[in-house]
Amino acid sequence: MSSSEGCFGVHAVQALLDTRPDQILEIWFQRGKRGGRIDHLIQQAEETGIPVRFVDRERLERKADGNHQGVVAMVREARVYRENELYELLDNLSEPPFLLILDSITDPHNLGACLRSADAAGVHAVIVPKDNSAPLNGTARKIACGAADTVPLVTVTNLARTMRELKERGIWMIGTAGEASSNIYTTDLVGSLALVMGAEDKGMRRLTREHCDALVHLPMSGTVSSLNVSVATGVCLFEAVRQRIKA
Repeated sequence: MSSSEGCFGVHAVQALLDTRPDQILEIWFQRGKRGGRIDHLIQQAEETGIPVRFVDRERLERKADGNHQGVVAMVREARVYRENELYELLDNLSEPPFLLILDSITDPHNLGACLRSADAAGVHAVIVPKDNSAPLNGTARKIACGAADTVPLVTVTNLARTMRELKERGIWMIGTAGEASSNIYTTDLVGSLALVMGAEDKGMRRLTREHCDALVHLPMSGTVSSLNVSVATGVCLFEAVRQRIKA
């Protein structure tokens, strides 16, 4: 059998069935747990020809790192792209590149949420450093709701070097920082663009920051000082989408 991992939760498994059923090796359901959404998943899996097994709850819990809701899909390991594949992807684009760079995002929940927003916003690829970055595991895939299989996730050995090479291709680097004087809504986000997001607690690393062409902040009106990084990513991506639609 191919190397596999667990993708768990009703929504995540439904998204896989709808978009990438070829990635599913088999689906485990909790024995005795039935109902509307579970029954629908069982029926869809059987109609698609995907093997179905009914197992004890304890076995599901050993396979899932979170709330499995009675279903775990055994899937082929998520594909992670190499740096050279990023440049092949860029060479084949027929529109200005729209990229998301995540620097030191170590929580799989945040990675999954960022991938989901990236997919919705039409991002061509998400770039992360090979080290000090969250793995594309079952938790990330559950939160991504299928986006982990539709948006290329590219790992690079040296993020600063990759940013330099992208800049040489004419891609504008916009980083986010709370102390920046410019705000996201007054910054031009049209054209070849890479949006750079840093870790929630420390922000971007020094070299990452130095390779940005401009830094922007999100205006905050309340008492909190910052947003969760995945929420901030969604806000920034869709401001770029708004501007690109108008352009």
